[in-house]
Amino acid sequence: MFVTGRLPIVVAGGLVPLVLLSAAGMPAWAVFGAWLLLVVAAVAVDTALAPRPADLRVARTLPARARRGEAALSELRLTNTAGRRVRGWVRDAWQPTAGAPAARARIDVLSGQTITLRASLMPRRRGELTSDFVVVRALGPLSLAGRQQRIDARGVLRVLPPFSSRRHLPSRLARLRELDGETSVQVRGRGTEFDSLREYVRGDDVRAIDWRATARSATTMLRTWRPERDRHIVVVIDTGRTAATRVDDGVRLDAAMEATLLLGALAARAGDHVHLVMMDRLVRARVSGVDGAALVPALVDAMAPVEAQLIDTDWSEVASLVRRLTARPALVVLLTAQDDPAAARGFLAALPTLTARSRVLVASASTVGDTDDETATTDADAAYTWAASEHARQGGERVGAAIGRAGAVAVTADAASLPPRVADHYLALKLRGLL
Repeated sequence: MFVTGRLPIVVAGGLVPLVLLSAAGMPAWAVFGAWLLLVVAAVAVDTALAPRPADLRVARTLPARARRGEAALSELRLTNTAGRRVRGWVRDAWQPTAGAPAARARIDVLSGQTITLRASLMPRRRGELTSDFVVVRALGPLSLAGRQQRIDARGVLRVLPPFSSRRHLPSRLARLRELDGETSVQVRGRGTEFDSLREYVRGDDVRAIDWRATARSATTMLRTWRPERDRHIVVVIDTGRTAATRVDDGVRLDAAMEATLLLGALAARAGDHVHLVMMDRLVRARVSGVDGAALVPALVDAMAPVEAQLIDTDWSEVASLVRRLTARPALVVLLTAQDDPAAARGFLAALPTLTARSRVLVASASTVGDTDDETATTDADAAYTWAASEHARQGGERVGAAIGRAGAVAVTADAASLPPRVADHYLALKLRGLL
């Protein structure tokens, strides 16, 4: 059962007979005790006469998936199967990160009637959000008290990464179309595929002239080239303890996901094959063998439930798994931390086995920002912040230098800039015919 806000008002109303009857000579304690007994009896009768919440049949409608930070419509359909009117409130049991309305929904359902309650969810966390039940409060006729009951009605909403870096996709696709020969720009270089023949135009590179085709034709013919297709890209997202580091408004793992989605969307349009591994000591998610338009949905669906684990990553196992995925040279993108030489020892030890057969890009969302040296010297807290930032920056430079000596390329940027930086590196390799 439950009581409403009317009950304290009714109890306080006992002051009126208390004053009147006390003035008439009756004991105050007897008057107030009698009033309390009357109120308790009224509450008991109101609770007994309240309709049963179980007489409401609950059905739920939810979208299967929603992006983090975007609204998702939740619907509850309540059908009154009893012969009495049900008045009261309904509370849906979503966790706070679902962004459900905080207030209870008021209901007034006639016998045999069905009503629909709509609520806008604003999820603030990736993964599966669940609501296993709703709580219904049915008021009694006096509105002093009523019955409360939990009614099972399971709902699951899978919250996907927001893919906010997709705003960079149109400009990168335009550059990709230039590389692919869909505009007037053609590329020629080591590792590119022959595309077609066209007539020579003044200003073209004479080294691209096809003399055999020219001999068979009445005009000078030129070879055009396009970047190779069907290349393999292996993206490894480190889900170990460094992935839980706060970077801007999120964590490093979120920035790695954004970079992966932008690179995956770009590579799918370029005709390349993308493999995703999210791993620490265990493989938390894996996507392989999915190409074209189905790739990005597969990536976001696999990433959605993965969270950073407070354990160190087994980089020897990561290297072994990458070798099994790449039977031929490929681009390997490692999304991990580069700011602590001590924590990077295992990673740096495994790096030469990857660079021996593939091109490797090591990308990291940085936690180091620009700090004003003058402010740092005049404020104690700022001085400690500056010292920590400078220590992390120097550590990151040492790790980056070690990555370069191992034959890989290191990229460090803030969370917003990391996805386009990774995409630009991929396009640069395509332009130079190295992928």
